Amino acid sequence: MATTKLKGNIVNLAGNEVNIGDKAPEVTVIAHDLSEVKVGGKAQIIAAVPSLDTPVCAEETRKFNEDAVQTDVEVVVVSMDLPFAAGRFCTTEGIENLKVGSDFRNKDFANAYGVLVADGPLQGVTCRAIFVTNEEGVVIHKEICEDITNEPNYEAVFNAIK
Repeated sequence: MATTKLKGNIVNLAGNEVNIGDKAPEVTVIAHDLSEVKVGGKAQIIAAVPSLDTPVCAEETRKFNEDAVQTDVEVVVVSMDLPFAAGRFCTTEGIENLKVGSDFRNKDFANAYGVLVADGPLQGVTCRAIFVTNEEGVVIHKEICEDITNEPNYEAVFNAIK
């Protein structure tokens, strides 16, 4: 079982671990307007965050929104936030260059990618993780952030898609 940390304390992750070289699972998450957003199966930057309603997740999403215009690769941010809350966040923050999806219904994404926090105070949400997939949907970069409170290595993410 994979692990990460929350403020230095180890937390376990549930689901099927996806690694570099694996075909990324294709799952559906829900957009703010209740339409479907497809994750996996194509070139994407997939960012899992616990909740857009936290300072670190908000900053990460804003950063990816700014940098998404520099690439042709689709960027998707997935959280457990309700679609309506995610929509409000995107409107307030001017998020227009990426897709934001909610995994609230069945936690299909979190389980398929092995990023579901299995214990501790954040049990039931996604940890902070990044997956970059190529045109064939194969994972070419993966980062489970060492601590959920840390932002990912943005430079490594964008180097992976070059």
